Amino acid sequence: MEEALLTRIAEALERMAPPPAPQARLIGADAFIWHPTPRPRLAPVRRVSAVDIALLQGVEQQKRLLLENTLRFARGLPANNAMLWGARGMGKSSLVKAAHAQANEEIKGSLALIEIAREDIATLPELLEILREQPRRVLVFCDDLSFEREDADYKALKSVLDGGIAGRPENVVFYATSNRRHLMPRDMIENEQQRAIHASESVEEKVSLSDRFGLWIGFHNCDQPTYFAMVEGYAKALGLPIETEALLARAKEWTITRGSRSGRVAWQFALDMAGELGVKVKA
Repeated sequence: MEEALLTRIAEALERMAPPPAPQARLIGADAFIWHPTPRPRLAPVRRVSAVDIALLQGVEQQKRLLLENTLRFARGLPANNAMLWGARGMGKSSLVKAAHAQANEEIKGSLALIEIAREDIATLPELLEILREQPRRVLVFCDDLSFEREDADYKALKSVLDGGIAGRPENVVFYATSNRRHLMPRDMIENEQQRAIHASESVEEKVSLSDRFGLWIGFHNCDQPTYFAMVEGYAKALGLPIETEALLARAKEWTITRGSRSGRVAWQFALDMAGELGVKVKA
C-alpha cells in the first residue's frame, strides 16, 4: 500500500516536471527562429529575406568589419559579439543577413543564423545551453534591441555576453541591431542619475551593456551622393530600363515626399520604379 502511494507520488511529480530541453537540430536549413514557448523549439526558415551584400551601398567600412568578423567565426577562429547601432534604414539588419549568406557561400553550410525576438531575450541563456553541444557554428541575432524603463532583461543579456561561470559557448556569437547607441533611452539614463544613491555606478551599469560587444559598428544618415549610389545600385540589380539622369531626378523627388534619405528609402523607391516600368522583382 505504501509502495503504491509512493509510486503514484513519483509519477505525479514526473508529470509536473518541465519537459527536457530539445535536442539542437540545425539541419535542413541555414536559418532558424527561436520560439521559447509553449515548448522551446527552433523553427527552420527555408528562405531568408536577404539582399546581396554588394547591393549595400554607403556602408563600406561597416561591411568590411562585420564580414571579416563573420568569416573568421565561420572558419572556426575567434570572433566578437557585434552591435550595429545608429540611423534607421541604413542597412543594419540587412548587413547581418547578408554577411551570414556570404559566409555560407564561401564556406558551405558553416554557419546557422538563429533569430531571437527582443521580448524573448530573457530566454537567451536557455537557448545558449541548447546550442552549447551543437557541432555547427551559430550566429544568434536580435533585431531592434533596446530596453525601456524598469526593464531588467538587460541584466540577463549582460550576464550572457560576459559569459558567466559557464562561459559563452565557443560555437556561438551574438549580433544585435539598435537605433540607440547604449540600448536605452536617454531619459532612462538621466532618471537614474537623479534617483540613484550612487548615481554614477547605476548609470555605468546600464550604459556598460554596449561595452560587452567587442565589435561596435555605427551607422549614420547618408548624404545625397551616397543615396544616389544606393539608387543606382538597386536600379542596376533590378534591371530598370531608365536613363541615369532621369532615375536620379525621380529619386530626388522621392526623398522630398519621404523627408529622409536612407538605404531603405532607396530600396522603396527602386521597387516603386520597378512597378511603374513593368519590371518584375523576384520575391
